[in-house]
Amino acid sequence: MEARDGRWEEVHWRWQARPRDALAAARAWLSALAGAQAAAGLHRDVRGRPRLAPGAGDIGWSHTGDGLLLAWTPHGQIGVDAEHADRHADALRIARRYFRTEECAQLAALAPGPRRAHFLRLWCAKEAVLKAHGHGLAFGLHRLAVAAGGDAPRLLACDPALGDAAGWRLHLLAPDPAHVAVIARHDGILAP
Repeated sequence: MEARDGRWEEVHWRWQARPRDALAAARAWLSALAGAQAAAGLHRDVRGRPRLAPGAGDIGWSHTGDGLLLAWTPHGQIGVDAEHADRHADALRIARRYFRTEECAQLAALAPGPRRAHFLRLWCAKEAVLKAHGHGLAFGLHRLAVAAGGDAPRLLACDPALGDAAGWRLHLLAPDPAHVAVIARHDGILAP
C-alpha cells in the first residue's frame, strides 16, 4: 500500500500500510510535518490516547486490518477512526445495544447494503469523537447522537463532558476504496 497524504481544514492526515509500531510511524510522520521537537513529545497517556506536549497540537490514529490512519492538527483536539468498508456486523443488533434510539430508527429504515455503510459511518464518527475526548468507547457510544447521512456526519447532541455539539466538526474520509474513516475535530480543550 502506498502512503496517501491529505488535508482537511487545519488537519493533516496520512493513510499508510500498518506498521509494526504505530507510535514510531506517528513520530516519523509528525517529525516531517511539525518538527522533531513535536515528535519527541509524542507519548500515550494513562488511557492509551496519544498526546503531544502543550503547544505542539494534537494527534490521533486508528488502525484496521492492514492500514493505519494518522491525523494531526496544530490547534484543538482530534480523533480518528477507520474501518474496513466490507466489515460484516449485525448493524441493528449492535446499534440497539449501544446507539441512541433515533440512530437505530435510521438504520432500521435502510436496506441491508446501505444499512451497513450507514452503520460504519455512525460507528466511525462516534469513535472518532470519543477518541478525541480521550476516554474512547468506555465513555459510551450512547452519549452522543450523530447524523451520518450526506457528505459529512454531524454531531447532533452529546454529553456535556464532550463539550458543545456545535463545536465538533466531522469529516468523512475514504482513504482507499476498501476503507471508511472519520476525522473529528474540536477547537476547545476538553477535560481528559
